[in-house]
Amino acid sequence: MLSLRLLARGLAALALVVASASWAQQVTPYKIVTASERGTYIQIGRDLAKHVAPQAQIDLDALPSAGSAENIHRLRYEDGVKFALVQSDVYQAFINQGNAGDANAASIIRPLRVILPLYNEEIYFIVRADSPMNFVHEIRDARINVGAMKSGTAMSATTLYRLMFERPVSDERIGFLSNEDALVKLTGDKSVDVVVVVAGQPAKLLADMKPEAKALIKLLKFDAEHPASKAALKTYFPSTVKAASYPSLLSDDVPGLAVKAYLVTYDYGRASTQARLSQFARSLCQNFATLQSDGHPKWKEVALAMPELGRGWSYFGPTARELNRCPALKPAVAKAAKACTTEQKILGLCEP
Repeated sequence: MLSLRLLARGLAALALVVASASWAQQVTPYKIVTASERGTYIQIGRDLAKHVAPQAQIDLDALPSAGSAENIHRLRYEDGVKFALVQSDVYQAFINQGNAGDANAASIIRPLRVILPLYNEEIYFIVRADSPMNFVHEIRDARINVGAMKSGTAMSATTLYRLMFERPVSDERIGFLSNEDALVKLTGDKSVDVVVVVAGQPAKLLADMKPEAKALIKLLKFDAEHPASKAALKTYFPSTVKAASYPSLLSDDVPGLAVKAYLVTYDYGRASTQARLSQFARSLCQNFATLQSDGHPKWKEVALAMPELGRGWSYFGPTARELNRCPALKPAVAKAAKACTTEQKILGLCEP
């Protein structure tokens, strides 16, 4: 009787192992929400789908969207969406709204988790070539198109404006057209004075322009020394729009601003989903060099590192544990080890 029970347990354990192995080989369909078809985010999403997801047994579909704010909602509520690309200022805005008492914002953002900080996205201020404006701090009274509603561009543009001029853009001077439609208005009936675009360079929208574009539009410069600009730098980062990125549009580099992009997921509790996302993180580590060599040029600016996040932000535990095993993270770990206390060394919690 005992031997029969032992045999039954052994068969049950074997069945579990076989089932686990079978699950690990099954391809799971997941989605990642990005941004415009002509933006950088969707190319980043497609790179992950091509170079990272297959080794994790994930069939990843990179979906276009209006941008970061919509991505947060879709990650939170849309079936199958397991990843989102989100701008730092949009993520922080949800946290700030929640902290200010907006229960809906708090409910939406609280269970979201960061997988990896990515790169800085440039913020472009486009005006007509004959515009008297040359600097970002001159847009105070202009008619500004900030991109689609619920887009990261709209959040960045309106946040920047408020920081620089200590008031919101007036309703009669703000537009929510797509980038393409706004550029038509800018150069056509001239009902728009400034078009704000947020995209990592080289952004397809600008890179695809013909040389004739230089006679129609120009980019405003960011003067970091201007008092209004200094207020913006409390949230955003100085950057340089390189002429090499847009040879048909620029003769010289242009000083600009940028916002950080993040790869974000949800705080999934189901063991199978955690395991699949861990596989994704492992594949990200193993294929990171391929992303940098064969993916969008912005991958060259990404580091496999998990720096300390702001208050209210958290990393996703399963992917963080996997990435912490990644050899590419060793330099950061080694650097942190110098801060070991004597007690930690004695207890064997970190290396001297």
